[in-house]
Amino acid sequence: MRVRLWGTRGSLASASPDTVRYGGNTACVEVVGEDGTRLVLDAGTGIRNLGATFNGTAGRVDLLLTHLHMDHIQGLGFFKPLQDPDMDVHIWGPSSTTLDLRARLARYLSPPLFPVRLRELPCRLTLHDVPAHRVRIGEFVVTAALVCHPGPTVGYRISEGRKTLVYLPDHEPALASDPFPGDPAWTSGFDLARGADLLIHDAQYLDHEYPEHLGWGHSSTSQVVAFARLAGVRRLVPFHHDPNHDDDALDAMVAEARRLAGDAFEVLPGTEGLQLRILPAL
Repeated sequence: MRVRLWGTRGSLASASPDTVRYGGNTACVEVVGEDGTRLVLDAGTGIRNLGATFNGTAGRVDLLLTHLHMDHIQGLGFFKPLQDPDMDVHIWGPSSTTLDLRARLARYLSPPLFPVRLRELPCRLTLHDVPAHRVRIGEFVVTAALVCHPGPTVGYRISEGRKTLVYLPDHEPALASDPFPGDPAWTSGFDLARGADLLIHDAQYLDHEYPEHLGWGHSSTSQVVAFARLAGVRRLVPFHHDPNHDDDALDAMVAEARRLAGDAFEVLPGTEGLQLRILPAL
């Protein structure tokens, strides 16, 4: 399983000379299996650069949306495979209590917010309301579950044999938990993340910033480390960086996360362009 980060920023794209190393594009992650199955996690502004790598070749791609906040779908209309009549594009995401995924996405992909309507896209498009059970996509087994974040939001556990990636880009497991972490059975996202080889997880706030953003649906540095320790993961990538945090601030955040993690697991900087290979645990 190969993983590449195409967008790592949260809330708002923030391209500037001070965000070059960690990147300014919002959330988008590519996952490619050993047999070539291609998944895309979220459709932030980073998806535009990812789309350019498809080079007009026919095939299938599956886009898994965690939720429909703007920073996670703003790049969707610029994803090149959507304009290719030879591409099978499957979009998975959460419905609401009143609208299915198609109706929810059509609110964005239509005037006045976007000039092209969802129904006008030339690709072969299939939309799936995320089920509450496992589904198989190519060689991957994908599990989705609701997590703690405003609005219908899911996290994903993606398995290929004995290799597992967990993607929780917008997640506040510490909400209403004092102290945190508490009982795993009552911790949002724990069942998804347990024993993951790689956890990509929200780390939007520095610890001193979190009290002012309680309930906003995001985690602090110490909270993401505590969550990763509770879940027993092998590697952690802090993700969904605050648009106000420059590269130096994020370097300090990663250093603090590594100090807190100690020898329990590896912490890797969540930088745009980072490429990883997930191998099965020995």
